Amino acid sequence: MSHWLKRIEKKSKHSKSWKKDILYLTLILSASFLLSLQIQTLFHAQSLISTIFVLAVFLISLVTQGYIWGIVSSLISMMAVNYAFTFPYFTFNFTIPENLFSAIVMLFVTSMTSTLTTKIKEQEKIKLESEKEKMRANLLRAISHDLRTPLTTIYGSCSAIIENYDLLSKDQQLKLLEEVREDSQWLIRMVENLLSVTRIDGEKVNVIKTPTVLEELIDTVLVKFQKRYPNQEVTVDIPDEFISIPMDAVLIEQVLMNLLENAVQHAKGMTQLTLKVFTSGTKAIFEVTDDGCGIPKEQMSHLFTGYLEKRNTPADGQKNSMGIGLSVCAAILKAHGGEIYAENQKSGGVTFGFSLEKEEIDGKNYE
Repeated sequence: MSHWLKRIEKKSKHSKSWKKDILYLTLILSASFLLSLQIQTLFHAQSLISTIFVLAVFLISLVTQGYIWGIVSSLISMMAVNYAFTFPYFTFNFTIPENLFSAIVMLFVTSMTSTLTTKIKEQEKIKLESEKEKMRANLLRAISHDLRTPLTTIYGSCSAIIENYDLLSKDQQLKLLEEVREDSQWLIRMVENLLSVTRIDGEKVNVIKTPTVLEELIDTVLVKFQKRYPNQEVTVDIPDEFISIPMDAVLIEQVLMNLLENAVQHAKGMTQLTLKVFTSGTKAIFEVTDDGCGIPKEQMSHLFTGYLEKRNTPADGQKNSMGIGLSVCAAILKAHGGEIYAENQKSGGVTFGFSLEKEEIDGKNYE
């Protein structure tokens, strides 16, 4: 069933692309023809007219998919020049040697232009795909150790309880079970991040935005966060006025959860964690700030790429998913048309922030 739906979706997209390519071809060639008529009337510049149609073929090859549209536009351009801009005017004439030679040369030049342009586009596409595959490989390499560590801990704790049930005290059993619960929660977060990557990965980004009330969003995030980290207090600072923001609420909740969770796991020496929201023009700015150890400058350049250097992996077996979580945040915000940033504070700690457009009513944003 899913395969059948994918085939229908593929055919639908191909049909839309085909119609769009025809529209581009028609508009560009029509504009070139009208411009050439004006030049013919004013300057009688035959060579300039041929140049205009060569440029038209080049533009068509840039904005359309595949070789066919460039070849078709080359043929149409050659016929148009022979028909309307070569003596005798407004009739096809290939019997005159000069006309035949000009038509052949123009067809050759436009065809080569189309072919080379399409090849360059294909090479760029291959390069982009190669970079995507490299990023996927980096992501898999980054999470392989992180997934293995908690699974090993869960297996070891469960085995210890089963094999030594009568020998372990109740407190020892509870401690092992607590470790299992913590690692299970971490694995759930990791799976949620990976699922989000699959939703927004590639060129087909499908984020359905619905108006979301800021206060309700923050309340939902805090409830989830407190369930996972009941001993960690969060200072909240949000505007008193009503603010609505178009978003995929589930994904933005995950962004905030990732930022808060990163602070708990990686901000060594943290004593205060703050979630602040304020407005600036048409945007709502979200900031998560801690007073921990901050982030080394050398990490800032690739903080949101999904892959941190191996030297950043904890030596004590703790989980280190900061790069993965932040790369997911960056991808989600990119799909929303927003931006994410990180700044070390002079007083210590780091601020992670991002911006989203507020909802508009009658052409005006909430203020």
